[in-house]
Amino acid sequence: MKKGFTMVEIMIVTAIIVILAGIAIPSLLRSRITANEQHAVSNIEMISVAAQTYWSVNNALPTTLNILNTNSYLDATLGCASPPCTKSGYRYYMGGTGATTDFFVYTTPQSPNITGVRSFCAGSDGVARANAAGTAPVSQAACNAWTAL
Repeated sequence: MKKGFTMVEIMIVTAIIVILAGIAIPSLLRSRITANEQHAVSNIEMISVAAQTYWSVNNALPTTLNILNTNSYLDATLGCASPPCTKSGYRYYMGGTGATTDFFVYTTPQSPNITGVRSFCAGSDGVARANAAGTAPVSQAACNAWTAL
């Protein structure tokens, strides 16, 4: 009598492995997107606090994320020298800065629907907001119109 597996047994095991992989891979990708989005919200809130702290110390708003890095409010990844600053699948920007006390920071997915789905922003009020469309806000008012988190 020969020992070993028959072709049918090997095909059944292979089919089971393919089915399990088909179930697991989409779940893994959704988990990655969720983790990237949660990281993006945390970073937006941190950048907003850093900009508010910079304003309270210097009586002026930072004009770039790099200024926040230069003054030790942000790390070099988020406060990069040449925008957009990229971290965990998201691109970070600063807008609406200058002599006023209004500013907003925002982030968009680096690869939409792959690294993230939603965009996030925070204004001078410090409230993080989300946009399901994944687009960038054009102003502080547009940021304020997004859904607060």
